[in-house]
Amino acid sequence: MRIDMKVNGKLSSTEVDDPEMPLLYLLRDDLALRGPRFGCGLGQCGACTVHLDGRAVRSCLVPVRSVGEQAVTTLEGLGSSVNPHPLQRAFIEEQAVQCGYCINGMIMQAKALLDAHPQPTDADIRSALAGNLCRCGTHQRILSAVKRAAATLAGGEHA
Repeated sequence: MRIDMKVNGKLSSTEVDDPEMPLLYLLRDDLALRGPRFGCGLGQCGACTVHLDGRAVRSCLVPVRSVGEQAVTTLEGLGSSVNPHPLQRAFIEEQAVQCGYCINGMIMQAKALLDAHPQPTDADIRSALAGNLCRCGTHQRILSAVKRAAATLAGGEHA
């Protein structure tokens, strides 16, 4: 079955054997996008988070057949190493990454939060990121990074 979808602003067409295959596998295996990560495969850790039409979803739970016309955005679609999104830049500046495994999910979930609530409180940020697991202990730096990005975005530096 041929699956056509818009990923990071570009039309992608891929042949899949199983339309029930998780979107995560198509993104990583067929499109070589390494932002979303396989963590638990149960939607509980957040490592595989992507956006579907701006909503943060666990790509390990989304069958490719259900994507349809929805735009898929991965971490790679936010910015690049040359021109990072303010949220990516804030994570770098706050040194909010230790092992880095959870960071895709943290950034993608934080992006959805900032899109919906441009000036979140600490409680808003903690609540939004509560479903994303991090075992490295960089939670305070992650919180600082999201607050830094919110301030940068409020200043109109990057949309």
